[in-house]
Formats: sequence, C-alpha cells, structure tokens
Amino acid sequence: MTASFDVLIAGAGITGLGVGMTLAREFSDLRVALLEKEDTIAAHQTGHNSGVIHSGLYYRPGSAKARLCKAGREELIRFCQTHDIRHEICGKVVIATRDEQLPALAELFTRGSANGLSGLRMLSSAEVRDFEPHVQCIGAIHVPSTGIVDFREVARIYSQIFCKSGGKLFVKTEVKKIERPGSKMLRFETNNGKFESRLFLNCAGLYSDRLARLSGAEPHCMIVPFRGEYYRLRQESAHLVRNLIYPVPDPRLPFLGVHFTRRIGGEIEAGPNAVLAFAREGYTRRRISFEDTFETLAYAGFHRLVSKYWRTGVEEMARSFSKSLFTRSLQDLIPAITRNCLETGGAGVRAQALGSDGKLIDDFLLRETENAIHVLNAPSPAATSSLAIARHIATMAGRKLG
Repeated sequence: MTASFDVLIAGAGITGLGVGMTLAREFSDLRVALLEKEDTIAAHQTGHNSGVIHSGLYYRPGSAKARLCKAGREELIRFCQTHDIRHEICGKVVIATRDEQLPALAELFTRGSANGLSGLRMLSSAEVRDFEPHVQCIGAIHVPSTGIVDFREVARIYSQIFCKSGGKLFVKTEVKKIERPGSKMLRFETNNGKFESRLFLNCAGLYSDRLARLSGAEPHCMIVPFRGEYYRLRQESAHLVRNLIYPVPDPRLPFLGVHFTRRIGGEIEAGPNAVLAFAREGYTRRRISFEDTFETLAYAGFHRLVSKYWRTGVEEMARSFSKSLFTRSLQDLIPAITRNCLETGGAGVRAQALGSDGKLIDDFLLRETENAIHVLNAPSPAATSSLAIARHIATMAGRKLG
C-alpha cells in the first residue's frame, strides 16, 4: 500500500522541520509527510552545532545568507520567547591579533554595517578587556546581537508544532528509490514502505546531493564532509571566557577558525577545526566509509580544491591529531590557555557543497526542478536562519502547488 501526500520532505534536521512546520501551519489543507532515516530528529548537523544565534556579520551583503540570517535571527528570537525556549543574547568579540588582520577586521565591520547589524563597535585592545579580560589582541569588533540557544530544543518544538498541525513524521524511514510514474506524482521506495507525493522537498543535509540525483536532478556540486572537533574548558578554567570569542576568519574559506563559545548550559567549547571526514557521518577519525571517501577523492572539484588549499588541509589535520597544536591556536586568543585547561569535547560534520571548479560554495544553495526543491547547501547560519529559510521554501512550494 502506498501512502499519498501533497508534499514529502526528506530530512528532519532544523531546515526540514522548519519547512514542515511552516507548511503544516500555513496550508492546513496540505498533506505533508517528513521522512527521517534516523530514529530521532536533529541527529546530524542540527544536533552537533555550537548553538550560536548568528548576527549576520560575515556574509556578503545581498547574499541569501545575509538576508535570511538577519530575518531568521529576529524570527528565531521571537519564537524562543513565545515558546519559552531558553536563549540569551550575550554578544561576542571578533579579535585581531596581528597587524595583517586589521584590514580584514575593518572589512567585517563594513559588511556587518551593510547587513544592518545594530550596535557594532570597533574596540581597542584595552576596551576588549571590558568584555573579555583574558583576551590578548590589537583590536576587535564587539557584536552585541550574537546569542546562544540549544538548537535541539528548537528542533523539538518545531517537530511538536508540525505534528500538532497535521503533519506526519516518519522516523527510521530512509529513501532508497525515487520514481516518476507520471507527470504529477513522484513515488518513493523506503525501508518503511512506499510513499507518493506531488512535491518533493530535499532537506537531507549530508545526503542532499545523492537524493537530488536519485530524483533525476543534477545538483552540479558534491557534498564534501568536513569534521569540526571541539575541546571543552575544564570547570576550573571556565572563568577565562565570559561569552564568545572569535578570530578574524580567513576570507578565502567558509570556516570561522577555532574560537571559544559559551553554551546555553554554561560550559565553554573551544574549536572547531575543519578536517576532511572520511565518511559523511564521520564524527570520529575511526569512522571511515570507503564509498564516501572514494566518491570524494574521485571528484574533480576536490582535486582542484586540494591543489589550492593543500597546506591548510595539512595544518588542520595536524591540529586534529595534536592537542599541543590545537592549544597553540587557542593561545592566539587567550594566552593563559594551556593543555591542562582542555578536555576532549564533541564533534560535528559540516555538509559543505563543493563545485566542480574546486570552489567551496559559500552561500545557501537551492535548486528547483519540476516536482522538487533541493536544499543543496545549508551550513551555518542555517539554524539561525531556519524560519526565514522555511518561509522562503514554503513560498516556492505554494507556487509549485498552485
């Protein structure tokens, strides 16, 4: 027997849940199903991120990230207030430790101002100590609109609202095959039965490119998994960090560098690095998928990426294996940090889309086909932007469904 729906969503991370909740609430006559291959929601990127409510400082003005982060941040804060989700707008500092970083710091200030961030302020090294007394730097930006939240809890509330609004959530349900029996329907074979739908919304994160191809679409990119590893500050060292401390990022790469983040529960995380994972769910160095690794290594875009950034890749890999090197990177921000301040923390895997030209895709990337919308690149700040992304996709879906 085939279960029939108007919209079928693959992936119960914060993007898929946000889209499902928005559709179920705003279009009550739609039959919406959400399929998740794991036995729980928010099992991958959503459940392993650092819990930062991003301000929109870093993103190119006019880009999808800039627009959706600003709108999504405001919506997310209102959502947390409405549903009593613990959150805090604590602010952060982005610091320059070397003279050559000052132009990039000034460019960040310009971007943040262009993106409408309120309260941005350039700080001297002395002024930084009013916010973070243990930081050593030559200049900084204070970003008061940055916050922290538990995105697992946000996803849980999205899921509750989705189900209460008539949406159907199926866990332990992995899409194995997609067919097009006619012009108006797609048919899905899963390990948990058959489904059909007028519209497919691909929010599968780490597997979004594979599901796009399974549906007959060409994504023109490949998901390359990058693992971000964290340490935690031991309790006796937690006083060294008040809120969030970031370095000036490398403008060539869509990663922010190792930094300090206070979590909503009070613990302090240090990291992440960004190392190539040898499995799409490679949360540890020991987790290896020969299929995933071969696919990455055979991709022409990966060869072009390595030819440009092999030195950075080697440095990141070395830092992954060496606590001393990781500590040294953190000492650039807070000299008082030592190896003994750190204990092993968790890790996450970023689903980073890579073009065949060897460029890491820096903006959100959505592709439309006749019966589908594919979310092919939604790394940070997707969690912050989730409600704005959901509204955008719901508008696209409504237009396709008439």
